[in-house]
Amino acid sequence: MATALVTGITGQDGSYLAEFLLEKGYDVIGVVRRTSHDSYERIGHMLERLTIVPADLLDQHSLTTVIGDHKPDEIYNLAAQSFVPTSWSQPVLTGEFTALGVTRLLEAVRLAHPAARFYQASSSEMFGKVRETPQREDTPFYPRSPYGVAKVYGHWITVNYRESYNMHCTSGILFNHESPRRGLEFVTRRVTDGVARIKLGMADKLTLGNLDAQRDWGFAGDYVEAMWLMLQQKEPTDFVIGTGVMHSVRDLVKIAFRHADLDWEQHVEIDESLIRPTEVESLCADASKAQRVLEWLPKMSFSELVAMMVDADIERLS
Repeated sequence: MATALVTGITGQDGSYLAEFLLEKGYDVIGVVRRTSHDSYERIGHMLERLTIVPADLLDQHSLTTVIGDHKPDEIYNLAAQSFVPTSWSQPVLTGEFTALGVTRLLEAVRLAHPAARFYQASSSEMFGKVRETPQREDTPFYPRSPYGVAKVYGHWITVNYRESYNMHCTSGILFNHESPRRGLEFVTRRVTDGVARIKLGMADKLTLGNLDAQRDWGFAGDYVEAMWLMLQQKEPTDFVIGTGVMHSVRDLVKIAFRHADLDWEQHVEIDESLIRPTEVESLCADASKAQRVLEWLPKMSFSELVAMMVDADIERLS
């Protein structure tokens, strides 16, 4: 039985990846912070099938110990301070987790089990003020937030360990991916939760920031398969993962309200304080390399994704 170690297992991506790996017959080890207040809500239904171990991206020794004890075949680093607005209010902490945390984990792998295959969760936010559209693996980075800057560091240190130590290290540059398990602080869940509350008579207004920002949104459950496929390749290399289709926040709002038979213009208000100091206006993936090499394609459409999230929030709040 192959063993996979997953940091960030209590998050959206970690929970979907854990389900995927369990279905593949893996022994799955989930790394959690001992001081974490994050609940096991997303992984509660499979907790008995997982091995949960304490370690922290801020603590080199704990990471080295866990990897040395379990010697996993595959390591998926999904843990990070991943909420972009928070990266402005906590830029140093974001750097410690999202940038230097990658180095600590890579160093732990190098010292304790260098034969492991390593996946780093890179982000489309690295492209930021985009140099070309759509964005592919060799598009120059121009991050527009402390989070994006930290992700660029994490990406390049992964490349550096691959080239310096001949380790099987891969970065997946994932564009926005959502699900009913997305945190309520993210704009997609902010919208679908708001729609559900208005539909159920629990609220009348939804406040949002920039409706013109455009993103390439896909389903997180589709994207974790791409992560796994990357580590099955003989030679490690980096991949862009996305749908290749852009939608604006306004599109998201319209589809969500329409699915609930509501008129969005009667309920949405703009709050200038929710607009980022520097905005990333448009992100769109060129995932042709992943389609060619990994034979990966997204399965769920944007409208299906939004409808699923609205229905899940209505059911949760009911």
